[in-house]
Amino acid sequence: MKGVMYFDQAASSWPKPPAVMTAMMNCMEEFAANPGRGSHQMAVKASRVLFETRKHTAKLFGVKNPNDISFALNTTHALNQAIKGFVKPGDHVICTNIEHNSVRRPLEYLKATADVELTYIQNDQQGYIHLEELRKAFKPNTSLVVVSHSSNLLGTIMPVGEIGELCRSHGARLLIDAAQSAGILPIDVQGMNIDMLAFPGHKGLLGPQGTGGLYINPNLDLDPLLHGGTGSQSEAIQQPTVRPDRYEAGTQNTVGIAGLNEGVKFVLAETVEKIHEKEWRQTQMLMEGLLGIEGVTILGPSLGQNKTGIVSFNIQDADSSEVAFILDQSFQIAVRSGYHCTPLAHEAAGTLAKGAVRASIGYFTTDGEVDALIQAVKEIHSQYAK
Repeated sequence: MKGVMYFDQAASSWPKPPAVMTAMMNCMEEFAANPGRGSHQMAVKASRVLFETRKHTAKLFGVKNPNDISFALNTTHALNQAIKGFVKPGDHVICTNIEHNSVRRPLEYLKATADVELTYIQNDQQGYIHLEELRKAFKPNTSLVVVSHSSNLLGTIMPVGEIGELCRSHGARLLIDAAQSAGILPIDVQGMNIDMLAFPGHKGLLGPQGTGGLYINPNLDLDPLLHGGTGSQSEAIQQPTVRPDRYEAGTQNTVGIAGLNEGVKFVLAETVEKIHEKEWRQTQMLMEGLLGIEGVTILGPSLGQNKTGIVSFNIQDADSSEVAFILDQSFQIAVRSGYHCTPLAHEAAGTLAKGAVRASIGYFTTDGEVDALIQAVKEIHSQYAK
């Protein structure tokens, strides 16, 4: 929207690279046929775009075989496939206390319906866990550890590689929720011992909504979340055994994936290192400005500590929803308020009673926009201080 300063990148990135929109329009106009369902030239071209997107995504995440990546509607879809497809009755699962509801709710569902045991590792107020606490939580029947790579409230970055080593030494698998890190932080599934990686297409990968995916270690066989047509092994009663078809029942979002392909290509060209460095610099700029306003508190890691581009804050006793409303209506600044689908993280941060205002920075955020947000918060604070 013209004139809006957008600080809700953690929910969906905006704006998108022009090539994303161009690719989606070209697909719609020229080859929006069913991929994998026909041998005519339009269907073949659609299939080719899907494979090209898998190939580029595999390169970004250090995946050897692109077919080990299955497309999903979003990270929530991918997490449900991973959790419900892997965890069995009697299993013990470990997760952290800053997980999104997309992790917590599927796990609590299995706890209530499938005799699954669940342990939450407590995070400190800045969102960090002590690895020794994780080590102590393992049991003989621990099958899975689920960890958010970066908190969607606090911006805290988890030591995924070290967690992966602990999982290996205890014979457990590691599922990473990369909702806030894919396209922003370096991810190497081999080097970090990641068995499953759930990621969105519409956030750091700069693609459209309705896209995402799940990397599945080739040594794992998940029970499919969905059953139906795949265009392969149609004579079989059960889902195909071949990947990625086994986990991709139904017509794929070809138009969206064509856009995602360009988003991933953009990230590969710019590099995640450059993207994170730019976002971190502006995150520090925003934090420093907000900390200079008396009565403003910031959640998560302190100034100077590594984190993703998420700055959640409160203004004294002001209601977070009211602050967000004023920023939107009076300053044309879009932020997110409330509980951010992660009450566990708010509990860890001590803000469960009132929530927080979340400002999240993206690759196309400008320094001028960051300064405008700081000045707007100063003005709002001055009104509350009267």
